[in-house]
Amino acid sequence: MTEPPHLSAVRASYDAVAADYARRVKEPAELDPVSRAMLAAFADLVRDRGPVADLGCGPGKVTAHLAALGVRAFGVDVSPRMIELARAAYPELRFTVGSMTALDIGDGDLGGILAYYTTHHTPPQWLPTVFAEFHRTLAPGGRLMLAGHVGEDEHLRPTHAYGGHPVSYESYLLPPDRIADLLHRAGLVVTTRMVQEPEGETKRQVGTFLAYKPE
Repeated sequence: MTEPPHLSAVRASYDAVAADYARRVKEPAELDPVSRAMLAAFADLVRDRGPVADLGCGPGKVTAHLAALGVRAFGVDVSPRMIELARAAYPELRFTVGSMTALDIGDGDLGGILAYYTTHHTPPQWLPTVFAEFHRTLAPGGRLMLAGHVGEDEHLRPTHAYGGHPVSYESYLLPPDRIADLLHRAGLVVTTRMVQEPEGETKRQVGTFLAYKPE
């Protein structure tokens, strides 16, 4: 398939900010207690289900956190520079360049998918394609955890990020109900939907969804 036009902006932007991003982004152990608990719960759900893809893995910190929890985790990111940093930091783990819109993963190969603050750069019209890829690559019974900022159809156009580097990506903050509906339409069953209100350093609502592919 032809690459969606937004991916070139996301790739170039994260290549540019990769080193500063890796220095600034929190270690999973430094996250708030609820976020740490949700990652631990996801690890419990997928630990014995087979390979787990951390999609949009960035510099690999969360991938390594899952691996430390006993998960057969590997990382995928659209940014080659992010993948270089992840491989250097965690040479024992597998990291590959790829896009959520067309995963180089076989049908039903995955026991789980983590999409952790990664889908917000996807224009809403492309989310059905992304969620269809989640459904295709998950094995029956496979689990998904999707987390990220949510909003009321907010469309953000930042000009600079991490270390002041110019960026050209855009962000789309959708209502939790709409995200849950899109997951349902893709054939996934949502079992948990949680919204955290802004607190401390977090200026926006955060939505976390747990879902599975029916047997």
